[in-house]
Order: sequence, then structure tokens, then C-alpha cells
Amino acid sequence: MENRKEKPWMEVKELTHSFGEKKVLDHISFQIGKGKMIGLLGPSGAGKTTLVNILTGQLKPDGGTVRLTGESNRKAETYTAGIMMDSFGLYERLSVWDNMKLFARIYGVPVERIGKLLDRAGLWQARKTAVGRLSKGMRSRVNLCRALLKEADILFLDEPTSGLDPATTEKIHGLLMEEKEAGTTVFLTTHNMQEAAGLCDYIFLLHEGKIVEQGAPKDICRKYNSENRIEVILKCGETHIIPNAKESAAALAGWMDAEEVLSVHSSEPDLEHVFLLLTGKKLAG
Repeated sequence: MENRKEKPWMEVKELTHSFGEKKVLDHISFQIGKGKMIGLLGPSGAGKTTLVNILTGQLKPDGGTVRLTGESNRKAETYTAGIMMDSFGLYERLSVWDNMKLFARIYGVPVERIGKLLDRAGLWQARKTAVGRLSKGMRSRVNLCRALLKEADILFLDEPTSGLDPATTEKIHGLLMEEKEAGTTVFLTTHNMQEAAGLCDYIFLLHEGKIVEQGAPKDICRKYNSENRIEVILKCGETHIIPNAKESAAALAGWMDAEEVLSVHSSEPDLEHVFLLLTGKKLAG
């Protein structure tokens, strides 16, 4: 958690899991805060899906524990999860509305929630369309709406904006922020580093079954800022790389006094560069 004084809502200790002789999770431990946006980042094969399957009760770990330590909407020892994973299918011959109505009945959720969710996700006009006729992006939005049907304590979302255009992605991000502000914990797996940096309060970098780094995105990037330089671009087109130190203050002040500065950028690496530094592999690998 980003604030160690805050009581964690969920605590994961020493999770291990193997498929045959291949160890997929190697003593994973972390804490999750209530009403936080959590990012799980890592290349294919890092163990992300296995970890989510354990957290959602679909898979029993070989060792370790998952314990709820804070309040939920249900009994003290359980929590309600909304799940959006690639493997979760929809009924392609049914319309968007009929799919949602079916799952609302299964979950015991009022049908009145459907219209609001479809409208928020930009799907109202497609409510009578068979799911099999939808684009990949629209199907993803239907799956997200299904995950949001329940008043969940925590949402597990696997690449929720994959294949979506920028306008729809912005809508989805708004939906997720609304859920977070309402007190829902959002556990997000993504390969989109800008998405993780912009949305998540806290992230875990997973590599070969181990968490190799964790923290707030900005804190992680600052931690690995070995160059500690500033790039100054002037209106005349010149670019100057100067140390982020006291000796650069006079030069920077001079450019600013003369109103010559077009932009100033720090040298902090992005999450992709941090993961490459730690593992030698790209996050989308």
C-alpha cells in the first residue's frame, strides 16, 4: 500500500503456485487498500492471470493466504468481486440488453441498473444488437458492464480498454474512476503504461512469478532516475540538457526571464523503461 499507516483492506501473504515443474508464482506478498486503483503489470507469462484466478477464488494456491482485513459489503470474511477477463464469454446470439438482463438475474441485481450502465459505457444505441455482431471494442464494453452489474467490493479487470478508440477509452476510464470514488477497489492488469501511470494509485511489477518492484507510479519512476537531468527546449528550437542541480539555476532563470522557454522536461524514466532496467524485458513482451 502507498500509505503504510492505513489499514489494508486485503492482505496477500507468500502465495505460491506451480503448473507441473514450472513455478508460476513465487512467494507473492502484498497489501491492497480499500477504494484504490491497483495496477498489475508484466509481460505475458509473468503470472498475472494465475494471480487473479487465485484472488477471485477460481484457483487454489499451492501455498500462502489471501485474507480480507477490512470491511466489505458482505460478511467480514468474504468479498464480492466483479470480474472482466478474456475467457469470460457472452451469449453471441442474444442482444446486448438480453445478455445484461440474464446476468442481472443470475447476480440478483435490479434490472434498472442495466440502462444506466449501458448509457455510461456508450452502448445504449447498441442495446438491441446481437453481441455476435459487435466489434471487439464494443464486446469489451459489454463485458465491463457485466462486471459492474454487481455492487462489488473489488473489480478485477483484464485489459479493459484493449482495442478501444481514444474517445471510448476516456469513457471507460471515467467509469473506473467513478467506481473508485464510490469506494470500490479496482485491480487492473494492463500493458498500457500510460493507462497505468494515469489511473493507478499503486502498481506491482511482476516478472517470472515475483514482484520485482511496487509503489506509486511516480515514486517508482523517480527512484530509477539515475540521470537526474532536465531538458529545456527554447522557442528558437534549441534543446539544452542541464543537470537538475543548483548550478543550473542561473541558466534556467535567464531563459525564463527572457521568455525563451517553450518546455521543460525532467529525465525520469517511464514505467516501460523501469521494467526493462529491472528485467531486461519489455512489459508488452
